Amino acid sequence: MIRSIALTTLIGAAALGASLKSQNAGPVKTASSSGGLSVIELYESQGCSSCPPAIRNANALADRKDMLVLTFSVTYWDYLGWKDIYGQPAFTQRQHDYANGSGRSRVSTPQMIINGRTALVGDRPDEIRADLAKTGRIPTLSVTSTNPGTISLRSSGKPQGRSDVWLVRYDPHSLNVPIRSGENAGRTIAHRNVVFGLKRLGGWDGSARTFDVPAAGRPGLAEAILVQAPNGGPLLAAAKL
Repeated sequence: MIRSIALTTLIGAAALGASLKSQNAGPVKTASSSGGLSVIELYESQGCSSCPPAIRNANALADRKDMLVLTFSVTYWDYLGWKDIYGQPAFTQRQHDYANGSGRSRVSTPQMIINGRTALVGDRPDEIRADLAKTGRIPTLSVTSTNPGTISLRSSGKPQGRSDVWLVRYDPHSLNVPIRSGENAGRTIAHRNVVFGLKRLGGWDGSARTFDVPAAGRPGLAEAILVQAPNGGPLLAAAKL
């Protein structure tokens, strides 16, 4: 069954967990979401018995070039007998921010949030397809990095009002997790695009700007930039790096 939890039962601010290490010099990186992207955020827990079908749905979309699929592991079901090995309080907080921003009183798993605008149950492929067709894509974002530890942004159309710039780091490979206890005991769950790092780089008004980027604490991660209205608002632009 779909699991949900009242917002008032969770306490604590978002945290990144592990400290970031120093960054080595790297190549020039340029990215642009030409034609736009559909951003799919899956909020799930390895301890939730209804999540594996939604995880498979997200995995099936992970290689689409016109989509950015991000798997966020939440922490509020850890007490069910299995502590999600990828869960971070920051990801739980992000889902709560979306709920607060849209006036919902609960968060749930498995939940997909598309372009920061609509929330739906992640194990229903027909609804996912219909919502993607209805929601469409978010605008082009141009991202350039010429120096280690910085990125420069420019937009073909300025976001309306104040926005936040988020750096997301995720593993694009398939990560197989044997579940040894809890509701999914005995199953091995394959994850794609598991998020390991989420960092707000600063505010942005759409004009050309350079941001400092912290070093990655884990090798082999892919990166994406999300531009978002504050306080759990909709996504305004995105790019895969």
